[in-house]
Amino acid sequence: MSRCPLMAGLALISSALSATAAPAADPYPARPIRMISPYAPGGGSDTLARVLGSKLAETIGQHVVVDNRPGAAGSLGAELVAKATPDGYTVLVTPSAVLTINPHLHPKLRYHPFRDFAHITAATNSPYLLVVSPKIPVKNVKELVAYAKANPGKLSYGSSGNGSSTHLAGVLLSRTAAVDILHVPYKGAAPAIVDLLAGNIQMRFSSVVPVLPHVRSGRLRGLAISSAKRYGPLPDTPTISESGLPGYVVESFYVVAAPAGTPRAIVARLNKEIVAKLKHPDMAARMAADGAEVIGSTPDEATRMIREDFSRWAQPVKDSGARAD
Repeated sequence: MSRCPLMAGLALISSALSATAAPAADPYPARPIRMISPYAPGGGSDTLARVLGSKLAETIGQHVVVDNRPGAAGSLGAELVAKATPDGYTVLVTPSAVLTINPHLHPKLRYHPFRDFAHITAATNSPYLLVVSPKIPVKNVKELVAYAKANPGKLSYGSSGNGSSTHLAGVLLSRTAAVDILHVPYKGAAPAIVDLLAGNIQMRFSSVVPVLPHVRSGRLRGLAISSAKRYGPLPDTPTISESGLPGYVVESFYVVAAPAGTPRAIVARLNKEIVAKLKHPDMAARMAADGAEVIGSTPDEATRMIREDFSRWAQPVKDSGARAD
């Protein structure tokens, strides 16, 4: 039996109303994502953000725009993300120090590393290489410590500035080994390396890439890596911890984070997409060329790493005298 025309019409109206009443789920991402780099173009976080953003755009169907917001040792960019709408369209790509050292240096900082961020992943690790001038008679960390104890106050190390991670790495070394080593702050890494090569200072904690050619040529001597385990590109270089200073660890890693309150589903989506890009062989090779190893952690692992690093720096910052009151 055919349906009554009136009933058929009512059924069509009802179906149309039901479709209107059930809005379609908002697909994420529905517009471009902004990646905040809290440093000027050309630095490590800027490079990572641009490479990662370019790769990410290939699969998420939206542009990823890198926005450099330098200032206050990365704090301005971090604060911008912390206060942004937690909708997944503003993310931070930053060295861990912005979340783990800056809060100790600046108690009045306007963001909190845990309350104000949803950590997406620990992206890459860039440990420091402890390098010395060949003008001092040391070939390993034990000999360096012995030399420093025999010559108190005569060794100096150059950092990238007061309160920088390279400054605090030296403070931690002095504290762990119970030695007196003079800190010489510079305005960045380049002038410190120049003075180290000239013999005006005797040692430095440095990113691997800028000093590796000098180590290979013999103009500098690489003693040990600062991280908890050996560094892939330099497998024969021991860690400082295994070289006579057990427990000495300075990790320098990059973090991707969103504002606190970002929906878990969006954090999970970003983690999945970013980690997949990081672990692609081409990306891993690019990061290795820049002196970094891929981590690609889960959000929970990223939070754990940040928490451990945050705790590690409390005392060295106090000892450094660099804390702002």
